[in-house]
Amino acid sequence: MANSLTGNLFIITAASGAGKTSLVKAILKNNPNITLSISYTTRPPRPGEEDGIDYRFINETTFLEMQANNVFLETAQCHGALYGTSKQIIQKTIETGADIILEIDWQGAFSVKSIYPEAISVFILPPSMEVLQARLKNRGQDSEETIIKRLAAAKDEMSHLEKFDYVTINDDFDCALKELEVIIKSETLKTQKQIQRHHALINELRK
Repeated sequence: MANSLTGNLFIITAASGAGKTSLVKAILKNNPNITLSISYTTRPPRPGEEDGIDYRFINETTFLEMQANNVFLETAQCHGALYGTSKQIIQKTIETGADIILEIDWQGAFSVKSIYPEAISVFILPPSMEVLQARLKNRGQDSEETIIKRLAAAKDEMSHLEKFDYVTINDDFDCALKELEVIIKSETLKTQKQIQRHHALINELRK
């Protein structure tokens, strides 16, 4: 399947509070040619989140029906909520030659890589556990008990980073953003991708 794809599928994973969502929003703002896969979730919206922009918020019954109908490329359960990625949206986007970003946890990342081995996976780390804890507290969205659970989950999530293609540390936001954009640009310029995208030009130049 992956050999026929002209677009890149970028998988971005991070522990909760590491700054993944803010970095992805900045990437999308700076690179309008890249789209974001909007995941389905059963968790309620957080303050400021909008349906169809941040997530597609659905109830558990609907989610399970969609799962039974094989709508999802991958699903995961995190902090008591269900998450799923639309199989059709991912496939259609990369078939057209467009690049798409998928924000998912490490388990989902491994599931997607098993189907799309050419997908590029990136893990974002916090500069320290103390900074991660402070960021979670400053969000003001979680109880102290939930923050403790998220920190414990973060340690487990970060234990899998060796299996990712790239790792960046979000200590300085602008620096981390530049590193992610370098990763995206370098993958876009790989020889086989350029041959696929510009085959007519390359064939003409080779005559």
